[in-house]
Amino acid sequence: MKLEHELAILGVIVVAVLARLGLRRRRRARSGTPARGESGRSLGLDVAFARIAALFGDAGLVAAREIKERARGRPFRLGTLAVVVIVALAIGLSTLAHQKRPVVNVALVNVPTRLHAPIVASGAAAGMTVRLTELASDQAAAKALRAGTVAIAVEGADRIVMDKSPRRAASSAADQLANTLSNELGALDAFRAAGLSAAQVAALARAHPVPILSLSKSTNTSAQVASLIGLPLLFFMFIQYNTWTLLGVMEEKSTRVVEVLLAAVRPTALLTGKVLGIGVLALVQAGLIVGVALSVAKATGSSLAQGTTPSFLAAIVIWLLVGYAFYAWVYAAAGSMAERRDQVQAIALPLSIPIAIGYVVGIIAQASDSASLLTKVLAYVPPTAPFAMPALVGLGAVSWWQVLASVLISVACTIGVARLAAVIYRRAILRTGHRVGLREVLSRERIHTA
Repeated sequence: MKLEHELAILGVIVVAVLARLGLRRRRRARSGTPARGESGRSLGLDVAFARIAALFGDAGLVAAREIKERARGRPFRLGTLAVVVIVALAIGLSTLAHQKRPVVNVALVNVPTRLHAPIVASGAAAGMTVRLTELASDQAAAKALRAGTVAIAVEGADRIVMDKSPRRAASSAADQLANTLSNELGALDAFRAAGLSAAQVAALARAHPVPILSLSKSTNTSAQVASLIGLPLLFFMFIQYNTWTLLGVMEEKSTRVVEVLLAAVRPTALLTGKVLGIGVLALVQAGLIVGVALSVAKATGSSLAQGTTPSFLAAIVIWLLVGYAFYAWVYAAAGSMAERRDQVQAIALPLSIPIAIGYVVGIIAQASDSASLLTKVLAYVPPTAPFAMPALVGLGAVSWWQVLASVLISVACTIGVARLAAVIYRRAILRTGHRVGLREVLSRERIHTA
């Protein structure tokens, strides 16, 4: 409980400190007085950043512009902070909750002393702590049961009493312990009736179950937990950053900023730079989230730290890059056909359907611990492969050449999608006054190429 409180307090402190720094920065911005040494460092970083970006031509300069504008914005910083804190607290608190042993209070009424230890041992074997309380009478035990101070009352050596009958498919710790004690006390009574000595009964009580072996390699439960963390991360990244791409293109078109940019940069370079810049931010944020998640998991002893294998991490990183590259071009082209914010939802909804399908299929595969035929097929379809293939990697159901084949298929399709997106962007970005339809853009292209 102490570590749980420490994690919660740490999260509050981090939020408070960063909020304080944000307020201080805002005050300085309003007063027009930069922090000591801030202007010099900022200018030096901007120059170095511009020189690196210039190595990639016009697309690099556009990417640098996207990175600076969005990284300095409050939505990116506060969003990153919120996600990191939520992930850290979720992993820490869930790990502590699973490590916490439930406590079951048991009342004893005229129970022989020789049965005290077996009752406690039964609870320990089931992963719970048993607290014994000796009461004088059955009436006192019934009163304690109704009051809820005890969950189970053992009367003598042959009777167990509860306020409500336990279910055979026990879900609570008290139900599990009551069913276990019912079987074990009955077995001890049968041993005594058979004339066994106390030493013989004790030897039988110490019997260990026979191990169960399997011919096939079982799936690592920790790897499943890691995959269930990785798939939501991919889903969050795709939805957030592709929506950013769509909104960015739409806002530049609606505000006529794109007309100024196109006077100096070719449309293909402008579109490539936007996709590249937002992709860099997505990769940085994903790396920060994964790093914090693994650090907290290691500090709290979570199974996530042991289950996150290098192959799974590599799959998440690869499909973050490949999946973002595929969808970013689609969303950017869609943004060039919109002109107002009220058109964004109608455009983004159809584009997010393949993402949702892939995410649901991947989660179901991990939860059921089996790779269905649908999952294996979708692992080679570019729109759903970023979710289906990492799920198969987490289950250990694919080999390296299958992953490579899926990546190559997605990369080839991404190249084709990028070429088509460039055509749509070039034809639609300067058309204002109405929402441009896909058929209109493609028909215009056929006319011009003819």
